[in-house]
Amino acid sequence: MRLCYAHSTSKPDCSDWQPLAEHLRNTAQLAALRAAPFGGADMAHVAGLLHDIGKYTDEFQRRIAGDAIRVDHATRGAMLAVERYGPIGHLLAYAIAGHHAGLANGADGAETRERTALRDRLRGIGLPPLFAEWQREITLPDAVAHPQGFRPRDARGSFQLAFLTRMLFSCLVDADYLDTEAFYDRVERRASHRDAPTPTLVDLRLRLDSYLGRFVADTPVNAVRADILRHMRAQAGLDSGLFSLTVPTGGGKTLASLAFALDHAIRHGLRRVIFVIPFTSIVEQNAAVFRAALGDLGDAAVLEHHSAFVAAPPPRDAPDRYQAHEKLRLAMENWDAPIIVTTAVQFFESLFAARPAQCRKLHNIAASVVILDEAQTLPLKLLRPSVAAIDELARNYRCSVVLCTATQPALEAPKFEGARGFEGGLEKVRELAPEPAELFRRLERVRVRHIGVLDDAALAAQMRAREQVLCIVNNRRHARAVYQAMADLPGARHLTTLMCARHRSEVLAEVRGMLKRGEPCRLVATSLIEAGVDVSFPAVLRAEAGLDSIAQAAGRCNRNGEWPVAQSEVLVFDSGNDEWVPPPELKQFAQAARETLRQHGDDPLSPAAVEAYFRTLYWQKGDQQLDAGNLLGLLRNSRPDSLPMETLAAKFRMIDSVQKPVIVLYGNDGDAKGLVDSLYRADKVGGIARRLQRYLVQLPDKAFGALYGAGAIQAVAPEKWGEQFMLLANADLYDYRLGLNSDNATFVRSERLTW
Repeated sequence: MRLCYAHSTSKPDCSDWQPLAEHLRNTAQLAALRAAPFGGADMAHVAGLLHDIGKYTDEFQRRIAGDAIRVDHATRGAMLAVERYGPIGHLLAYAIAGHHAGLANGADGAETRERTALRDRLRGIGLPPLFAEWQREITLPDAVAHPQGFRPRDARGSFQLAFLTRMLFSCLVDADYLDTEAFYDRVERRASHRDAPTPTLVDLRLRLDSYLGRFVADTPVNAVRADILRHMRAQAGLDSGLFSLTVPTGGGKTLASLAFALDHAIRHGLRRVIFVIPFTSIVEQNAAVFRAALGDLGDAAVLEHHSAFVAAPPPRDAPDRYQAHEKLRLAMENWDAPIIVTTAVQFFESLFAARPAQCRKLHNIAASVVILDEAQTLPLKLLRPSVAAIDELARNYRCSVVLCTATQPALEAPKFEGARGFEGGLEKVRELAPEPAELFRRLERVRVRHIGVLDDAALAAQMRAREQVLCIVNNRRHARAVYQAMADLPGARHLTTLMCARHRSEVLAEVRGMLKRGEPCRLVATSLIEAGVDVSFPAVLRAEAGLDSIAQAAGRCNRNGEWPVAQSEVLVFDSGNDEWVPPPELKQFAQAARETLRQHGDDPLSPAAVEAYFRTLYWQKGDQQLDAGNLLGLLRNSRPDSLPMETLAAKFRMIDSVQKPVIVLYGNDGDAKGLVDSLYRADKVGGIARRLQRYLVQLPDKAFGALYGAGAIQAVAPEKWGEQFMLLANADLYDYRLGLNSDNATFVRSERLTW
C-alpha cells in the first residue's frame, strides 16, 4: 500500500512530510468547527475531506517530490461531491474546486472572467486517475443535509444558496490554511502566534464598565448620552436579529454601541463584535477609542482590518512547498479576534467575494454582533444586494446587526401588502434608542438653513467674517482653493485625504486646541471631517449635499452644547461655480435634500424628515439603480449548478475608481522612514504594512500614473515585494498645509535647485 502526501519538505526520505489522509481529516475537522455556528458543520466536514482528494494521483505525488509539472488536484473532489450528494454536492463543488484559484461561475457565459466554469471542470477531461488508497483512507457519509434550521426567504433562494456556498468556502479555505500553517510550524519548529491567549468578552466588558464608570453626566448633552447608554444596555437581552440605533450625531453612540454589543453577545453566546466603518480615515480613530476604553486588554482585543497593501498571489506553477509558504505569507487576517474594526468596503465586498484570501474570514462573521456605523452611507447602486446580505446574516448566520446612524435609511420592508416600505427590505427591526423623536428634540443644538448661492469670493468673505468656523465642500480641489483664498487669516487650516492619516491627526489636534482656547480657527475640509471626527464649531458652512451629509456636518457644530442653539448655525450653500459642480449622483442627493428642507424646514434633521428624504431619494433612483449590476436579477435566473459566483464578485464594487496607496515620509521622528527601511530586511510584512497605514495617501489611478511616469514615486525593495510598496521619492510634492500635490509631478522647490 503506497503512502500519499499532502505537503512536502526538503527531506528526500519523506520522513517529515504530511500524509495526505492526515491533512484531509484535519482540514475536515477544522472546517466543521468553523461552520458549526451556522449549522453547516456536516457540509463543511465533507468539503474538507474532499478538497485535496485529487492529490491521490501519481502526477501529484511526483510534483510534490519536485517534478515541474502542473496538476489539477481540486476538480476530482468537486466531481465526487456532485456524484454523491446531488444539488447539495454542487454547493460543495464550488468551494472544493475553487479552494486555490477562487470561486468560479457555475456555467459558461459572457460574464465568466478568470476561471473555467464549474460545469466545464466537472467533465473531468484530462484528469489523472485516482489511486484506490483514497477509499481505504477516507470515509465519506452517505448523505449531507442543509444546515439545520435554515430559513428560506421567498424570491431569494439562489441568493441564499450563493451566500451559503461562500460561507462554506470560507470555512474550507481557512481550515486548509490553518492546517498547512500548523504543519510547517511544526517542521520548522516555529512557535505559532495563534497560541497566544485572547481576551474573553466577559473580561472586555469588565474593562469597559470600569472605563464608563468614570463618565460624569455634568452637562445636558452628557445627561442625554448617559440615558442612551442605560437604555441600550437594558435591551441587551432582546432576541438576536436586526436592530436600529437612531441617535443624533454627538449622542455618544460609539461607546454605547460597544457596551450593548458586549452585553448582547455575552447574553446570547455570540463570539465577537464587528464594527463596520464607512471610511478608512476613521477606522484607526475608532479602534483607538475602543483600545482606550478596554484598558490593558485593548491591544490584544482589537483588530483593525483595512490594509491598503494587497500582495499578488504566488505563481500557479510554483513548487508545492513554495506555494505553501507564499500562501501563509499572503493570507489575509481571518478575523479571529474579539473585536474587529473594518471598513464597509472590506466587509461588504468580502460578503460577495470569490478569492480565497478575501473570503477566508467570512465564517467568523457568523454568531457576531455587527455594528454598521453610518448605515446611510451604503452606496445606492448596491443597496438592494447589501440589504439582502444584512438580512441573510441575521436570518441564517446568528448575527445581530445594528444599523447605527443619526440619519436612518428607510430600509424596512412593508409591514403589510400595500404599505409603504423598502421592497425586499429588512423585517422586524427593533429600535435601541429611547424614543428617537424626543431624543432629537432634547439633543437639538443647531439651526439649519439654506443661504443660496455663494461663489468663492463670497465663501471666503463668510470665513473672514467669523473667527471660528468650519467650511465643508464636496471635492479636494475646491477645499484647496478655499483654503488658499484665506490662508493669510489667523487660525486658517486645511484638512484633506491628500494628507496621510498622521498628518490629519496632527491638524485635528491643532484645531481642537485652538477651539478649546477660544483662538481663531477657520478650517476648510472635505466631507472626511463628517465621519465621526469629534470637533465642535459655533458655525458650519456646508456645500449642497444629501441630507445625511448635512446632518453629519451639523454634528460638528455646537456638538457639546457650548453655545446657544439659536446662534449655532449650519448654513447650506450652492457653490455657484461651474468648476466645483458635484458629480451627477451627488446632485441627485442635493436635490432630494432641497425638497426635504422645503417640506420640513422647521425640523429638517428629525427622524421624520430623514425618512422622507430617503424615500424621495429611493423613488428618484428607482429599483434598477438600487441594484445597478443586476446582481439579484442574475441570481433569480440561476440554479444550484449555475450560480454566478465569479460574476457577483466582479460586479459588487463599492468604489468604482481604483485608489492606489503612496507612502509619504511625514514627521520628524523618523518613524515612517524606519518602517520603510525595515521592508528591505523583513521576511513578512503584515505588521509593517499595518503600521504604515498612518503614512499612506490614496491616489486615483490617473494621478498615481502621472507620479509613476515622472519617477516621483518608486517601489520599496522591488526585488522582494514588487510594486506593493510605493514611496513618494520627490518629497517636494508633499506640502505640510495642503498634502500631496500630484498636479505637477516634476515640481521641485526652488531652494533645492542649483545653477
